[in-house]
Formats: sequence, C-alpha cells, structure tokens
Amino acid sequence: MDLVFRNARVIDGTGGPSYRADVAIDDGRVAEIRREGAGTGPRPTGTRTLDAAGLALSPGFIDMHAHSDLALLRDPAHEAKAAQGVTLEVLGQDGLSYAPVDDATLTEVRKAITGWNGDGSDIDFDWRTVGEYLDRLDRQGIAVNAAYLIPQGTVRMYAVGWDDRPATRAEIQRMKQLVAEGLEQGAVGMSSGLTYTPGMYADDSELTELCRVVAQYGGYYCPHHRSYGAGALQAYEEMVSLTRDAGCALHLAHATMNFGVNKDKAPDLLALLDDALDAGADISLDTYPYTPGCTTLVAMLPSWASEGGPDAILTRLRDDGTAERIRHHMEVIGSDGCHGVPIEWDTIEISGVSDTGLADCVGRTIAHSAAERAEAPWVTARRLLINDRLGSTILQHVGHEENVRQIMRHRVHTGGSDGILQGCKPHPRAYGTFPHYLGRYARELGILSLEETVAHLTSRPAARLRLPDRGLVREGYRADLVLFDPDTVAAGSTFESPRTLPVGIPHVLIDGRFVIEEGRRTDVLAGRSVRRTERRPSARPAS
Repeated sequence: MDLVFRNARVIDGTGGPSYRADVAIDDGRVAEIRREGAGTGPRPTGTRTLDAAGLALSPGFIDMHAHSDLALLRDPAHEAKAAQGVTLEVLGQDGLSYAPVDDATLTEVRKAITGWNGDGSDIDFDWRTVGEYLDRLDRQGIAVNAAYLIPQGTVRMYAVGWDDRPATRAEIQRMKQLVAEGLEQGAVGMSSGLTYTPGMYADDSELTELCRVVAQYGGYYCPHHRSYGAGALQAYEEMVSLTRDAGCALHLAHATMNFGVNKDKAPDLLALLDDALDAGADISLDTYPYTPGCTTLVAMLPSWASEGGPDAILTRLRDDGTAERIRHHMEVIGSDGCHGVPIEWDTIEISGVSDTGLADCVGRTIAHSAAERAEAPWVTARRLLINDRLGSTILQHVGHEENVRQIMRHRVHTGGSDGILQGCKPHPRAYGTFPHYLGRYARELGILSLEETVAHLTSRPAARLRLPDRGLVREGYRADLVLFDPDTVAAGSTFESPRTLPVGIPHVLIDGRFVIEEGRRTDVLAGRSVRRTERRPSARPAS
C-alpha cells in the first residue's frame, strides 16, 4: 500500500460508534480497513506507515456554503480551509458568482460582490461559462475540491438586467437555458440570494420554473431566502412550498432565526421542517456555529435603492433627498435588505473595506464611529458606502445562541462556514467553523457526540451532493481524510484574531496526498472540480 495509518480511532462518518483500526491507502482510495481484533491475518503494510494512536481518523469535511470563488484562484494553497480539514467546498452561493456571464454581466457582478471576493483586478477572468470556470480550477490546481452552484441572481442579471420587474416569457426561457447549460457542464444545483439584488426581484413563479430545470438534472436548490428576521418563518415556508411544487430538492443556506423578533423561535422552524420531511419533502440545511452574521454594508439597503446596479446605487446615495428616503426605510420602516427589521447601528460592525485608506473603520460599529464624529449613524454609513464604493463588509450581531444550538442538532443539518475571506477583520468562521464544531460544540458543550458531529460534516453533505464515493471512511472510497486530536482540536480564530489557524488537526489528505502534514501546509494541490454526475433529463428545457 502507499500509506498505512496504524491504531487510528476511526470515526467513519455514519454517526455510529468509533472503532480502532489500521487503515491502508492505495492509489488515492481507502484500500483496506482492518479493525482491532478482527481476524488473524497479517496487518496491512505500506511504503509509509504513520502511527495514529491518540488521533481520530474521519472523512474530510465538506463546507456546504463557501465564498472561495476567487480565493481558490488567488491563493491555491487555501490554508484557511485546508487547515480546518475541509476537503470539499461548495461555491457559487447566495445567487451571485462569476459564471455564467457575458462581458457586461461579469463587469457588474464584480462590482456587486467586491465585498465578498475583492474586485478581481488580480484575476484573469478567462472563462464565461460554468464549465470553463470549473476547467480553470482544474487547470490551475487547487488545494481542496470544489463543487459549484449556478447563481440565480447572476443568471437574472445576464438575462434581465437590474430591473425590478417580472421577467418576460422569453427572459424566463433564456434563464432556464442558462441553468440547464450550467448543470450539463457540472454544476450541482442552483443558489439564490433573495435579499440581494437582482435575484430578489424574481417572484415565486419564476423561481419555480428554474427549480423545475434543476430537478430534471437531479440537482438541488440552495436559497438564501427572503428574510432571516421579520417574516423569517414565512420565508422558510415559501421555499418549502416552492420546491415541493417544482419537485426539487431543497437545501436551506445558513439556516437560522436572527434578530430580536426570532429569539427562542428555532423550535418553530424545526417543526415546519419536520412536518415537510414527514410528508416526503427532500430537505437539508447548513449552519455555522456562531451567532453574528456577515455580509456587505450595501446589502442592508432597501431593494428599490439597488435597482439598476452598483453605479445607480451610488448615484442615489449622493443625492440628499434620495439618501433621506433610504435612511427612513432602513431606520424606521425596516428595509427588505435588513430582513424587514429597522436597522440597529450598534449591531453593525465593519469587518473589511476595499479602500485601505478607510481601515480605521474596521473593528468598530457604525454607532461607535458615528459617536466619535458626533454625527448620526446614517451619516457615517452613507459616507462609508460612497467612499468605499460599496465594498465594505460587516459583521451583524443579531443571532441567538440557543437557536444556533437547537438547529445544529436537527436530523438534516450539515456544516457550512459561509466564510468570507476578504477584508481586514473577517468573520472567524472562515478559519474556524469545522474545528469549532468539534472542539466547542462536541467536546466542551456536548451538544452533539463527536461521532454525530462528524456525520453532520461529512456523510450528510456528501449525500446531498450525491457523491457516491466520498463522505465515509470505507473501503473503495476516496482517501479524502482528516486526522485530528479529539482532546485538543479547536478553532484558533477569534473575533479579535480571525485569521489564526486551528489546533489539533495534524494531517489532512485529499486523494491520499497530504495537503496538511504535521500541522503544516504542503505544496500539494490535490483538489479538483467535483461535477454533477446525476442523470440527464429526458428532454432539455426549451430555449
């Protein structure tokens, strides 16, 4: 064999009890598992043998919600995720990413999500289609595997533009064609960002038609739905009903119940999901194990202020009368960008800026910065939006710990970092989600057993992605594996030092090759695009 781990505590991803075993790796796959005390034959031997006594051996972790779309190209080593034991990320989230596009759409989407991924000035955008983007990842070489969701907001931008109106029949057909092409080229499903423009301008009938295409290809729909605040439960109900009508699998992105209106309301969400599951719905969800959220400051604006795209937003912000209307919607009415809840500026902390000259804002709330200037918070926020050209990211401190804990216990829960790697002070979830689950929530708090936690992070997401040979430590499966110390594994990242790497994860392998060895990043780029392999539809959607 190429490699043998001796005396490992195997946590195989099923959720069942762990066991001691020797595990042999050959040609990138798990070739033999010999349990302690099983049989009398010889133990497997290898070109290299590693004593794993005291360590747990598990499948590699699958990040079901990642924003590494440009980070993988900018920094293929990708230590932020590889060091956590992540061996596969799902990109194209929240309805906004970089394929499929034409030249004009690419220009606009780069502006729209500068806060998530930078402006891309350091990237050669030599692709336009989903397949070409996945090819680029493979050609360049990446540290971890990557799957892709077709971003519905980008598709709408491509076919309709930034107008807040129903799509025409011809535009819907064009969007269906773009979704079908992306799925044929390897996308695993479709995402939406229904509090982000222009995706939020789509009504349910439009989304249902697109989801029917996704269902024909065996993919899944991953919506950031229309509200995580006021009306959150109704927003979840909308997605459940929509996908049931379309016959499409549903995966709820960063599923939580935030803001004061939803304190202690996780049981209401879980009851809704249980009723739907018991009735035959195909539903899963992901969460990150933290209470604050993270997005862009411009996302807080009302949707009418974002119609027309980034340049139109800046024009409105510069006009005093229009800016006052925006303020009134945000502070008094509760804008749809802020989930229908009047904004509380003391919960909005700036985590990153595109213009380094504005770095003194980072780490402070809008309320704090405004008080230092002896001005109203909206004045501070408006100035920052304009001067940073909408590129500022925020932490939004509106979550509830008990909601987080209850949702992560659910039978269809998986892990997703929602990690934005951009900015001076990113959310620590980008560097710490998976060890935080293992160290804080499993070992310290006992919210889940270690075996259950690993299943949530491995086999469950692999099943959602329909991956036939990943997510378990099993003979014949790919050797995407993590060795960690159950007694010490922990996130190193904190809100004060968010880029600190985790501890207690000495080895990470992808296809049997060490990407992390003895706690250090190797130069191996073993990742590749993971493309949808499900059935073709019986008839391609009409163009």
